[in-house]
Amino acid sequence: QVQLVESGGGLVQAGGSLRLACAASGRTFAAYTLGWFRQVPGKEREFVARITGIGQMTYYAISVKGRFTISRDNAKNQVYLQMNNLKPEDTAVYYCAAARAPLASQVDEYADWGQGTQVTVSS
Repeated sequence: QVQLVESGGGLVQAGGSLRLACAASGRTFAAYTLGWFRQVPGKEREFVARITGIGQMTYYAISVKGRFTISRDNAKNQVYLQMNNLKPEDTAVYYCAAARAPLASQVDEYADWGQGTQVTVSS
């Protein structure tokens, strides 16, 4: 089991940038795939990006590809989401999650979740 705590959310104008961080506990952090998801009220939680433990291979949702970058520091048990050129439609609660399956991209493939951090992009 991995415990996750997100930080870095806030209010930003369209076109601006934010960097989210997720601190994880657990001695086997490097073995997990880490993902970022987001959710707005009344809608399902959606996949944003993931990074594998071994090889640190990345994968992005089409809606954020080219604007967001996911990275991790296994020595610090941290995963990050750099968000550039933010748009109002990026407004959501962003969640960090951990999965055992290397190529996980579905919500139900992730067993451990953080509490979320709010990102609001004003137009």
